[in-house]
Amino acid sequence: MINRLSKRNTLWLLLILLIAGTITIAQFAERPESPASLSALNEPSAQALEPPAPAVNDTPKPLSKRIVEYHISVQLDAEQKTLAGAQSLTWKNPGSKPVSELVFHLYPNAFQSKKSTFLRESGGKLRNDQMKEDSFGHMSLESIQTEDGVDLMRSMQFIQPDDGNKQDQTLMKIRLPQPVNPGAETTIKIRFSVKLPYVFARMGYVGDFVMAGQWFPKVAVYEPKGTRGREEEGWNTHQYHGNSEFYSDFGMYNVRIQVPSNYTVAATGFPTKPASDDGTKKTYQFYADDVHDFAWAASPNFIYYEEPFSAPNVPGVKIKLYLDPAHEALKDRYIYAAKRSLAKYSEWFGTYPYSTLSIVIPPPGGNGAGGMEYPTLVTGWEASGDTDSFELERVIVHEIGHQYWYGMVASNEFEEAWLDEGFTSYAEDLIMMSEYGVQPNFAIESSYMTSPEPLKLASWQYGGHSRYAENVYTRAKLVLAGIEKQIGQKTMLRVMKTYFDRWKFKHPTTSDFQAVLESVTKTSWAEYFDQFVYGGGMTDYSIEQVQTRPLKQDGKTVYETAVLIKKNGGHYMDVPVRFHFTDGSDVEKVWDGRDPQVLYTITSEAPLEWAAIDPQMTMILEHKRINNFMQVNVDDTWKARLTIGIVKWIEILLNGLAW
Repeated sequence: MINRLSKRNTLWLLLILLIAGTITIAQFAERPESPASLSALNEPSAQALEPPAPAVNDTPKPLSKRIVEYHISVQLDAEQKTLAGAQSLTWKNPGSKPVSELVFHLYPNAFQSKKSTFLRESGGKLRNDQMKEDSFGHMSLESIQTEDGVDLMRSMQFIQPDDGNKQDQTLMKIRLPQPVNPGAETTIKIRFSVKLPYVFARMGYVGDFVMAGQWFPKVAVYEPKGTRGREEEGWNTHQYHGNSEFYSDFGMYNVRIQVPSNYTVAATGFPTKPASDDGTKKTYQFYADDVHDFAWAASPNFIYYEEPFSAPNVPGVKIKLYLDPAHEALKDRYIYAAKRSLAKYSEWFGTYPYSTLSIVIPPPGGNGAGGMEYPTLVTGWEASGDTDSFELERVIVHEIGHQYWYGMVASNEFEEAWLDEGFTSYAEDLIMMSEYGVQPNFAIESSYMTSPEPLKLASWQYGGHSRYAENVYTRAKLVLAGIEKQIGQKTMLRVMKTYFDRWKFKHPTTSDFQAVLESVTKTSWAEYFDQFVYGGGMTDYSIEQVQTRPLKQDGKTVYETAVLIKKNGGHYMDVPVRFHFTDGSDVEKVWDGRDPQVLYTITSEAPLEWAAIDPQMTMILEHKRINNFMQVNVDDTWKARLTIGIVKWIEILLNGLAW
């Protein structure tokens, strides 16, 4: 998912001086919970769950372990904004012990009431989007059965392992009549219904447009011993939090979607046959394998374009564009961004193995569905606002990057979101530089880091979306750029490619990336990771004191200057320092930056005018540049007034900015 600071281009020069900033989140009033059932909805027939036999010649052997197999039939009631679904899930036990219960994510229940954990933590706000008042949604489970008809509803239990919030129903478990032995399978059939909220936080409706993200009962990840450093096997169970995204196992999806006849559907995977239309309802059939999620969008207003594309590491893909009419004229820009992203990411990281890539542009007012990634399907910003800048392309570039670091390298976004968002943000910058000539301004972006925290925190532990985004998007990208600064871009791309090759279709952890980095570079990165990954460090070097005195030397006056420099944050190798004198001359020094402080004593023919740490702003993780510079012989009263005035002006400007 993408996050952006608005107006950032116009504020770059001022934001270098940023000292602090906070974003508060307003809390909603409580509201009674939504109804528990939508039993009046028409249910799909049992026949709808019968899987088709699609041709999958493009994947002659599985790319992943395929732990799950879903067969789902869903009907959209466009008037009532509801879904009715029937699902058959086959789950394979990947562990070494019998498993007696299954755990499911029921994500739509995040919108059930203001008492849910998601809405309590987010206050009904995500990025610049806000949940529409009283537009609640939820999921109801009508029945849960084994393959041979044993009722499991009585064993269903909502669980809240993260915060104990009994009002939260985004996670549930069921007890199985018989344990599933290691390597064995069980099939569970579920009938469910969903009341869609007004589009917010990746799902819902606006007008006739529907975004179905996280819309079905999704089984959690059962982690064998050793997975992501786990000492004992078991379920990875987390509720849906205000900041968290998702974590699922790979498998196969066979999904039948029924919508009104005038609707067009975009979905994960590819259609196995042409849509059928009985004059009232249109039925689509989609199939996808070696993916860990399935999403779809529908609208009667989509303008559809399709273009084939291939590249050395893209054997052949159909790029499918579902445009809101408001942005029809921008078709070529979307298609070009998609082609260049696929070509470069596949060159740098590895092959894109899927046969489709769908791009959905929500209508005006639909940004709750905008800027999001799903396997083989991404969404851009809503079709409104300014399109003169490259932000339109940047969103597409970012979300396609997720096909690698979320889609194929399936990191746990509950616990280590930086492995997806930070890696994708780093990759996004590479495309924007190579294809659009847009250079990142690391000095500005590091100045955003007012609350640096460890990157390996659970997403809900950051204390608000601004801190979450600040760290797992921007600071994480800066950490990767800091590595590139030391080893060079060519070696960094080799690191990223090796990491992708080693961990695609698996669930890596931070230590796995560190191991790859150390393997490729033949160097220990323990100190760097301890400071900036496992710790919440940034670098902060400051000029603390300057003293100049005249001396008589060989019958003439010279000047002895003492400059005290301190280290206030993490260690950065090779700290450049410049001393500028009144005669226009400069002296350059490089400090290794390890000790708590260093005192430079310089004798010169002219007095020192100023001293500056990193005047070219090459230190990527330096985030308090206001103390990197000191002017000599400036009136203290005037200097204090100037500093306070700049800080207050920045604070005023920042009130208009939000993630």
